[in-house]
Amino acid sequence: MTRLGYQIPNFNYPDGGPEGIFASVVAQAKAAEASGFDRILLMDHFYQLPGIGEPDDFMLECYTMLAALAQHTDSVRLSSLVTGNTYRNPAVLAKTVTALDHVSGGRATLGIGSGWFELEHDSFGIEFNTFGQRFEKLEEALNIILPMLRGERPTLDGKHYQVTEAINSPAPISRIPVMIGGSGEKKTLRMVAQYADESNLTCLTHEIPRKLEALDAHCEALGRDRSEIAVTKLVMMVIGHTDDEAAAAVDQFVAGHGWSAEVADLMKPRLVLGGPDAIGEQISDLVDAGIDGVTLNLVANGHDPEIVALAGETVDAALG
Repeated sequence: MTRLGYQIPNFNYPDGGPEGIFASVVAQAKAAEASGFDRILLMDHFYQLPGIGEPDDFMLECYTMLAALAQHTDSVRLSSLVTGNTYRNPAVLAKTVTALDHVSGGRATLGIGSGWFELEHDSFGIEFNTFGQRFEKLEEALNIILPMLRGERPTLDGKHYQVTEAINSPAPISRIPVMIGGSGEKKTLRMVAQYADESNLTCLTHEIPRKLEALDAHCEALGRDRSEIAVTKLVMMVIGHTDDEAAAAVDQFVAGHGWSAEVADLMKPRLVLGGPDAIGEQISDLVDAGIDGVTLNLVANGHDPEIVALAGETVDAALG
């Protein structure tokens, strides 16, 4: 499971052009691995997300980057957070994740979700479908991908996908864990209970107990041992050596990304913000709410390896 994950959500760095992106990402990954993080994760998007930047901000393809990071790290697991199921044929995705497992020496994780960013779909000519259809697709995809990762040759004549004795050879080196991202109580958490090793929640802290109750209920209905599933949470964090330093980093990021007052008012309450003491208290609140681990991103200042190390040491201590 992810006890302490580090997600890289932003490739636009101060005073940096596109030629310096990968070197900065490697530096972040190395700092994360050295300071207690057990997993490095990248967003699986083609455009930058609203609230972080503009669609034409820098964004590099997830699995190519993960495979490259495998050559610059030694122990951290590597994953998307999370793969948009609609972006790839599921059998091809099974092959892609298997290749990542091989080039990383058995460190791949499959993170997956239904997909949601309509602009990317429209711009790239990818069918977006309805909310319900995207979840139908995700479930069909899991019934192709998971057997392929477990050495089987699935055949499926589904509404959205069709495969015939799909072969995945060579098999993965490791048993690749499966993480489903999202917080929907009826659909997402039911699929977590049925298919996944890990749930990554995107909800607010006060909503966590209700999400855990929903997951418990789905496990009971399906006869799944709830203790087999780790529950983690994605945290957007800005940390500094002091509270004032963290606040200044947010202000600098907001100014540099042209946030409107409305966007700033929406995003700031979602940040875990402050110096090490304040961050430690907020992470402890998540643990008290029932979370097994956290994945954090440092959207404003993660380009600084020293800040990555500070975050890792602070959150590792708070997790206990």
